[in-house]
Amino acid sequence: MASGSKKVIYAALVANGIIAVVKFIAAAITGSSAMFSEGIHTTVDTGNQLMLLLGLKRATKPADREHPFGYGKEIYFWSFIVAIMVFAIGAGISIYEGIHSVLDPHPVENVLVSYGVLGFAMVFTGIAWYFAWKEFKRVKGDLGYFEAVQKEKNPTTFVVLFEDSAALLGLFVAMLGIGLSQWTGMPVFDGIASIVIGLILGGTATWLAYETKGLLIGESAKTDVINGVEQMVGAFQNITRVNEVLTLHMGPDYILLTISVNFKDELNAGEIETAIEQLSTQIKQKYSRVNRVFIEAEK
Repeated sequence: MASGSKKVIYAALVANGIIAVVKFIAAAITGSSAMFSEGIHTTVDTGNQLMLLLGLKRATKPADREHPFGYGKEIYFWSFIVAIMVFAIGAGISIYEGIHSVLDPHPVENVLVSYGVLGFAMVFTGIAWYFAWKEFKRVKGDLGYFEAVQKEKNPTTFVVLFEDSAALLGLFVAMLGIGLSQWTGMPVFDGIASIVIGLILGGTATWLAYETKGLLIGESAKTDVINGVEQMVGAFQNITRVNEVLTLHMGPDYILLTISVNFKDELNAGEIETAIEQLSTQIKQKYSRVNRVFIEAEK
């Protein structure tokens, strides 16, 4: 989980760090509102990658007395913070800057600098996007893209992809806005482009927040895991009925499993204890993400 995710995050971090500096220099030279918004956008993305790396690191902390099930949900928390950052800072500043530019438009100077920087940013962002898309495609398997996002328990696989997709779309909008400003002689298009970039970021942030919220609150394991556990428990020789199978992701690679079953009436306490131990071992061997198993005997 972590190795593939970290490679994607590091690729995005390096690309965004370089691009942010270049965009701000270009914004200072050209006076472009859209270019400035793009600089803010890329800076926020750079900070987001650092927060995702922090989340991955903190998620590996071992369980302790205060957090008996570990710190796996740290990555969910920091992914949610990323969504808030994109919305509050990226979208907010871009829309504000765009409105200000529309109300008080100024001609974009040295447009060739803007085109060159935007082209440079497209290449680097496209490379980072390719790494993110490749990792997401590997993780999603046979699932559709939207279904994979909804069911994926490691948010870093789609958070970076969402950010890079929004970044590429924002770059095209910025280039279009600057181009229209130059072609028509109306600098207001530059401000409009900045507003559109803000709206793109706002939409991306809203979707990110929605997807990561479910993980933060607590989601069950994938259907194939639940069905597989039910079949395994149901086929166990000393169990007559499976009453309930409940799962909860405490992190991308940590599933908490509780099972309620009926054991055969003739079993004594020692035999039930042995059966529980054997069943727990079998489940953990087959499903490596199941870290803790609690089995409740009912009548």
